[in-house]
Amino acid sequence: MYKEKEGLLPWIHKFAPRKKVGMLLLCAVSLAVLVWVLFVDKEAGQKDNSTYIESIERTNVGQSASIVQPLPPLPPTVYFKGYTLPPGNPCEGFTLPPPPADKKRTGPRPCPVCYLPVEQAIALMPDAPSFSPGISNLTYIREENLRKTEFGGSEFGGYPSLMQRNNSYDVRESMSLHCGFVRGIRPGHQTGFDIDDSDLLGMESCGGVLVASAIFGAFDLIRQPKNISEYAKKNVCFYMFVDEETEVFLRDSSELDGTMRIGLWRIVIVHNLPYDDPRRNGKVPKLLLHRLFPNARYSLWIDAKLELVVDPYQILERFLWRKNASFAISRHYRRFDVFIEAEANKAAAKFDNASIDFQVEFYKKEGLTPYSTAKLPITSDVPEGCVIAREHNPISNLFACLWFNEVDRFTPRDQISFAIVRDKIMSKTNWTVNMFLDCERRNFVVQGYHRDILEHWAPPPPPGATEIVHPPPPVVDETLQTSRNVTTSNYVTDPRKRERDRKSKRHRKVIGS
Repeated sequence: MYKEKEGLLPWIHKFAPRKKVGMLLLCAVSLAVLVWVLFVDKEAGQKDNSTYIESIERTNVGQSASIVQPLPPLPPTVYFKGYTLPPGNPCEGFTLPPPPADKKRTGPRPCPVCYLPVEQAIALMPDAPSFSPGISNLTYIREENLRKTEFGGSEFGGYPSLMQRNNSYDVRESMSLHCGFVRGIRPGHQTGFDIDDSDLLGMESCGGVLVASAIFGAFDLIRQPKNISEYAKKNVCFYMFVDEETEVFLRDSSELDGTMRIGLWRIVIVHNLPYDDPRRNGKVPKLLLHRLFPNARYSLWIDAKLELVVDPYQILERFLWRKNASFAISRHYRRFDVFIEAEANKAAAKFDNASIDFQVEFYKKEGLTPYSTAKLPITSDVPEGCVIAREHNPISNLFACLWFNEVDRFTPRDQISFAIVRDKIMSKTNWTVNMFLDCERRNFVVQGYHRDILEHWAPPPPPGATEIVHPPPPVVDETLQTSRNVTTSNYVTDPRKRERDRKSKRHRKVIGS
């Protein structure tokens, strides 16, 4: 060994001067130290990493463990929490005046509503969504191979079992449930209720406020919204869904041309309607707007028989944002009990009586009771469903899906199934529905007549016609006139009696059978 060292040193001195030998040795030592440090750090890093993984695994199985390097907490989600009007605002202390004391008019009527000016309503539109109690993630079931069950359903809405129905009312943070359009790639595309791709693209681009309606079976006429602000005309999506029969009627009447627009309404033709009943087909856009317009934030549904006469932003501010609500619907003007509503539907032959009875008896077994003051602050179990204002957040979408599933499974009379869905969700969460007065609804929509009624009326006079046609003069019987004496003159010269007679004739009503 000593000889080997003696042979190595002369070899080093041969290639390096004597003064640089120490420097070479120092470099060699430094390199050895560096390699050792890197090796030790690598082992320590692997050990720390295994410790960190082991800590996560222990935490996942419920064991207490400390994490070496915890991830930074996520920022809290911002929600809209409502607002109060500033002091002195005219709407702050607004109360409804007493109804007019007109005994001759006993039917429903509009009442005053305090709206904010359009500019203020637009400025108060929430920047964040409302809080969705109980649920934050909602997905929808797709089924290509449908199997009919013994208890209701359809090819469009699926055939969920009773167990699946019960589970859908168990509100959880993440839920997946039936909500129409169970077949096909996306709503409106090979699902039944099919829509052209160009229209679907436009519907997906609607990202703010939506106003929607529908006419199936050429049952109604197009009614144009009034008093709409220029801002709303540019930023609100107005969509009218029609079937092929209604499209033919609109083209024959020269209302619809190649632009597919009638006034503010964009007309969307629906093909392959899922149901034979036009009223049941109308429930698809009425309750499932959040599926047809996946990016819309707020929607206002109005039946086609109604004419909108107030700006949509003012309506949403008054009945949603100011109330910090995500779903608003007016209560029925007369009935507030589901069982009375069901009997009224049977008396008016709205649907098969046996089907209505079966639905009501089923709800009785689930705990639905007649309305009473014990349900306060709930003021009614029966809505007037021709107008719905809502925010498209998870809890509101869940309610709309479950309501539609009841319509799909039982009768299309959605007023019968409203309360059971609302009460089941309220039993799991603190969410509720803003049920405002029917007279307030009649303030912002004017109800018209269906097309079949209007067509039986006499047509209006042509434009520009100014000639007034008077009734023919009465025929005077001279023999009768000459036979009258003092009694006749007394009748004619009595102004009070003549005035009473004229008033009685003027206010006489004709009552149809």
